[in-house]
Amino acid sequence: MTISIRSLDAALGAEVGGIDLSGPLAQDDVKAIEEVWRDRLVVVFHRQKLSDPQLIAFSRNFGELDPPGPNPYGEPFNKEHPELNVISNVVENGKPIGNLGDGEAVWHADMTYVDVPPKAAMLHSLEVPSAGGNTYFANMLVAYETLSADLKEAIVGKIAVHDASTNSAGMLRKGYKKVTDVRDVAGAHHPLIRTDPRTGRKALFLGRRPNAYVLGLDVPDSEALLDVLWAHATQSRFSMCHEWKVGDLLMWNNLSVLHRRDPFDPKSRRIMHRSQIKGNERIA
Repeated sequence: MTISIRSLDAALGAEVGGIDLSGPLAQDDVKAIEEVWRDRLVVVFHRQKLSDPQLIAFSRNFGELDPPGPNPYGEPFNKEHPELNVISNVVENGKPIGNLGDGEAVWHADMTYVDVPPKAAMLHSLEVPSAGGNTYFANMLVAYETLSADLKEAIVGKIAVHDASTNSAGMLRKGYKKVTDVRDVAGAHHPLIRTDPRTGRKALFLGRRPNAYVLGLDVPDSEALLDVLWAHATQSRFSMCHEWKVGDLLMWNNLSVLHRRDPFDPKSRRIMHRSQIKGNERIA
């Protein structure tokens, strides 16, 4: 079967059809998926029924798996396959079976608080609510390219600290203290502009807004600059929205997009399993 590729009517995103990800893939298909991932940044597959080992096997076509970051509970949610994360609001026997709950997850890129963040992520939907829980992605390449000349000049050489203490739902991770002064934030230092080593294209590299700080600036100046950049980067003209169905699998370029999630009814169930691919570059 020949795979099909359809670009979405948005600033990023493509649907790939005619392929079953549960078994071994032909190298030509792996190459085609990787090319559309690089070009369109978010790849959408529908009607995929994958076990955890099958999700792991598919993910490994694109590199070494990167284990999940620390969660607020301090232990893997998927103990049989700790290289996978579980994103869920479900509580069983008084304990959450996954991370991030049912509230809003703010705009962010994954694990940019480490020196070498993961380059890609995959999210596979097992149970979804009837409404809400949509995921949005924003293209940081186009966001950078459309900055004013003055803003581009203002961020040349600027380094931001990416907070490690909280996750994208605002929950404090185990072992961290609440941030009271952004100048004391613990986390990786990355330039506000990332240059893709393969293409030379530049992208905004913002990570996550809460507790971010631009080195060398007074706190009010850092806050003002970051507020302007975030307001620009998260405009709807740079984004797409994915409304989940059971069996959807999304693969995205973690170094070139931001993503966020809508809240949903806490009485409903949402279960997703997630993998990520180890990065191979320090952001520069």
